[in-house]
Amino acid sequence: MRPIIETHGLTKVFGSNGMAVHALCGIDLTVSAGEFVALVGPSGSGKSTLMAIVGCLDSPTAGSYAIDGTNVEGLSGAALARIRNEKVGFVFQNYNLLPKASVARNVELPLLYAGVGRKERRRRALELLERVGIPEKANVLPAVLSGGQRQRVAIARALANTPALLLADEPTGALDSKTGEEVLALFKELHRQGNSVMLVTHDPHIASLAERRVELRDGLIVSDVTEKRAA
Repeated sequence: MRPIIETHGLTKVFGSNGMAVHALCGIDLTVSAGEFVALVGPSGSGKSTLMAIVGCLDSPTAGSYAIDGTNVEGLSGAALARIRNEKVGFVFQNYNLLPKASVARNVELPLLYAGVGRKERRRRALELLERVGIPEKANVLPAVLSGGQRQRVAIARALANTPALLLADEPTGALDSKTGEEVLALFKELHRQGNSVMLVTHDPHIASLAERRVELRDGLIVSDVTEKRAA
């Protein structure tokens, strides 16, 4: 399988001199297409920093990073934004939906940035809402949705441009346990359908749902375990 993520010697330092904080200390990580990876570790371990770099939201201080075969170190802000929109689908804990736009319009947003025409955007948005189980919510505003429904909208939006990587940061953190389990079941189904998923969490139960668990501590990978499961 082709690599979706390749990092070599990835380092991130915040501050300088006596105030320098080494958030990442030389990360070597390869994630192949179709993998479901949980990135775990305590607060301050470096997992959020690694997620930000993997998602092209931040740049490393040193080292190299390629996503789906494209080297991204040294790229301009505009080039990184284009790669984010084309290669990465983001799902955040707090949904990050536009409150005054309909559900369908929220899902269409990455397609709009990609220059897709209006009719095709709408068709794709309705198809994705069907895929995540809430096609009847297309024309309502996010405010009338439950937390679980909002997260389903966020997942549909993340899938809009058929990204190489679906990146989720504590996606059930704002949900009750039952709704959280439903959202996690959706991620598992998306993985079964062939999507590459990286889920950032501090919760061991959530991490156990992934086939591969990469643990960070003090900016280093201290464990990388893949569990083969029956189909």
